[in-house]
Amino acid sequence: MAAVELTDSDFEKKVLSESLPVVVDFWAPWCGPCRAIEPIIEELAEKYEGKVKIYRFNVDESPVIPGRLGIRAIPTLFFFKEGKVYEQITGVVPKTTIEEVIKQIL
Repeated sequence: MAAVELTDSDFEKKVLSESLPVVVDFWAPWCGPCRAIEPIIEELAEKYEGKVKIYRFNVDESPVIPGRLGIRAIPTLFFFKEGKVYEQITGVVPKTTIEEVIKQIL
């Protein structure tokens, strides 16, 4: 299953109220590094289906939540556990770095 798109309006319900750990990839279509990390996000969404919810959040279409979280650069990944921010990674990083954090929140 591919990473699902998320917006300002469904963020609270799908992230903060979710019992499973959640990864949110904040991105924009014009962002080259965001496009570079997208295949990794999709691969991890498939690998951890049923264990971790993985969402993609277009910061251009929904600017409220990124502003609230203080996101200044993209791509930025936020890792949530029990509705709270566990970790944050900004920029393109190896799949192993992302997967390491996913394993910590499981």
